Formats: sequence, C-alpha cells, structure tokens
Amino acid sequence: MSSTSAARRMVGAALGLLADRAFGEPPDAVHPVAAFGRTMGYVEASTYRDARDRGVLYALSGAGLGLVSGALVGSTTVAVGMSAAGRMLRAEARAIARLLDTGDLAGARAALPALVGRDPSALDRSGVAAAVVESVAENTVDAVVGPALWGAAGGAPGALGYRAVNTMDAMVGHRSARYERFGWASARLDDAAGFLPARATALLVALVRPVRAGAIRRAVLKDAPAHPSPNAGVAEAAFAGALGCELGGPLRYGDRAENRPLLGRGPRPEPPDIARAVHLADDVELALAGVLVVGGLLAARGDRISR
Repeated sequence: MSSTSAARRMVGAALGLLADRAFGEPPDAVHPVAAFGRTMGYVEASTYRDARDRGVLYALSGAGLGLVSGALVGSTTVAVGMSAAGRMLRAEARAIARLLDTGDLAGARAALPALVGRDPSALDRSGVAAAVVESVAENTVDAVVGPALWGAAGGAPGALGYRAVNTMDAMVGHRSARYERFGWASARLDDAAGFLPARATALLVALVRPVRAGAIRRAVLKDAPAHPSPNAGVAEAAFAGALGCELGGPLRYGDRAENRPLLGRGPRPEPPDIARAVHLADDVELALAGVLVVGGLLAARGDRISR
C-alpha cells in the first residue's frame, strides 16, 4: 500500500509540473499562493513585534495553513500545479531578454523587480542579465523542483506546505531592520525545506548538461559554500558551471550593499545567456518530471512484485 501511495504521489507530482507547463498560473485574484500571501499579510499585521518568538508564531501559523490547505485539496497533481511557477518564471525572464535585445535597458530595469528584490537602477546590460540568470537558477528550486519533490514525498500537504514556507521567506525572511528578528524563523524554515531540492537541482543540472558536469561539480563544491544562502548558492553555482559564466559579486538591496562570492568560472553573463538559462531550467523541469514518472513506475512495480 505504501509503495502504491508513493507511486501515485510521484506520478501526480510529475503531472502537476506538466499542468503548470501547459496552463501556467491563474490570475492573482484567484491564485491560491497569492491568496496565501494576502492572508499572511493580515497575520503579520496582527502578530508583528520585533522579536523572534513572534516570528516563530507567524512561521508556524503559515506552515500549518499550508499543510491544512493541502489536506483539503487532496490531489498531488492539483497541489503541485498550483504551487509550481516554472512557466511564469521562464516567461518573465524571456520578456526581460527581449527588452535588452531591443536596447531598452530602462524597460529591462523596470521589469526586473518581478524576478528579484535587488536595486536595478545602476545595473548595466550585463548586470541585468546576471540578475535574471541568478533568479532563474534560484527560482528553479523554489518554484519547480521544491514543490514537485515535496509533493512526491508528502502529497498535496507537502507541496502546499513547502510553497507556504517559501512564500513566507519571500515576505519576511530577508534581512532588514523590520525583519531581522521577526523573519528569522521563516528564513530558517525555508533553508531547511529547500535543502534537498537545491541539491537535487544541482544534480539535475549535471544530468541535463553532462559535458559540463566537472565545472558544475567544482562550482557547487568550491564556490557555493561561501554564499550567504545555503540553497540559492548551490543552484546559482550549478547554473554558472553549466553555462560557463561567472555569477555573484556586488549588488544592492535598497540602501544595503552586499558583495556576494563569485560563482563559476568564465565571463559575466550577457543578454543571450538569459535564453540559455531559461533553456536549462526548462530541461531541468522536464528531466525531473521524467525521473518522477520512472520512480513512480518502479515503485508500483515493486509493490506488485511484493504481493
């Protein structure tokens, strides 16, 4: 029975990824993740205090809401389809690439906040391209691999619970005067939930770009540990190794400047590298769907043999 359930979850997660590829995301007005974000905005307003214990209460409330929502949805396919955002991620990256291709740097800067939180005002063409490539890498974990793996492991509650944790991190998990303490629990919970998906993403990148496996391995093992995020650094390093470019370096988040470690070896990304990153993310998603289907079939076969 457990093998049959695992098989159904794995195949359901793969179908959820394919559903996102086919249909994309619903409008924000009816999008469950957007509704969750609005709900947690109200929770923040009622619980906020500059203290970690309040942040723990907030994080546990949101994670619980995600798990309960998944239990109500029931279907792994539906939950992963609602949680995944690979199609939207690729579309937004391509839109910025088109703006850069037409020489509209100002338009590309204006569109960048849809993907990343950094200050785009001083970025040149290469800086915008690097920001997009890094975002595609990080969000391949957050919006593709993570929901599918957690859906395969825990069904609908796993997928929506993971997406809830990831959404809370995006809302309050970043470093700022307001969220340094309150957002601590959400950030740590997201680090834990994303640990395996980030490393699975690196393995999938190597799987779909085998000729770059050595460079991917070096970047992930040697460069990623210096990154402030234990998960984003792994994904960005894997993409840098696969694309043969260098990511990281100085950036700004509002008034706060950071000097991120350099990831990978090669030239800085240029606008054409956005299309290469999108193609890589697309291949990773398809490979993951294939792995999940094969895993589901093997689990089902093992269950039949054990009978």
